Amino acid sequence: MNIHGLQKMTLLDFPGRVACTVFLGGCDFRCPFCHNFELIDGSEKPIMDDKELLAFLKTRTGLLDGVAITGGEPCLHPGLPDLLRDIRTLGFATKLDTNGYHPDRLREILEEGLVDYVAMDIKNSPDKYAVTCGVETIDLSRITESIELLKNSNVDYEFRTTVVQELHEPQDIVLIAEWIDGAKHYYLQRFTDRDSVPFEGLHAPSIEQLQGFAATAAAILPDVSLRGVDA
Repeated sequence: MNIHGLQKMTLLDFPGRVACTVFLGGCDFRCPFCHNFELIDGSEKPIMDDKELLAFLKTRTGLLDGVAITGGEPCLHPGLPDLLRDIRTLGFATKLDTNGYHPDRLREILEEGLVDYVAMDIKNSPDKYAVTCGVETIDLSRITESIELLKNSNVDYEFRTTVVQELHEPQDIVLIAEWIDGAKHYYLQRFTDRDSVPFEGLHAPSIEQLQGFAATAAAILPDVSLRGVDA
């Protein structure tokens, strides 16, 4: 398996762990606000393969205690379960970031206990899902299936939405919260523009808007938090 990026140490990507972050290429979505679009369109070349990654991780035993796998969309790769097994054999905890569009692979990973934490993106309310993902059509049943898999698993998890001023309104947050009702953790992330974002004209919500969205979600969900807001 090709590895398209590696952040050698992070205190942010894996809650409660000193981790590295591994980036896999490819995605079935084309979200206009994506920060990692170079991983999606094929312009970012691989930096190593899985064997080289495992060799690197062996040198980090005792320095890191976790590995976060992100993308792109990691669950596109048939070899993902094998990679997670190999990483865990080295003694590292594992975290998976996913868009939830591959419930069969997610189920395999959860049932075998290959991850300690999963972060699943909830892009928007159902009616706006396709446009927010940058695709013409989408099978929402696959997203719903992944939501239910996580809610009924024994693995710690979070759902998260990156809030973009042009794409999200208060009613969208209500519909998302109802969709994931019963979730352990829900995070609202403030969009930040970067050079790697593929489309211009998108803006972050104000802090006041984001706080209002959080209050809306908190009327339905027990644990709602913000990211991307300076203390």
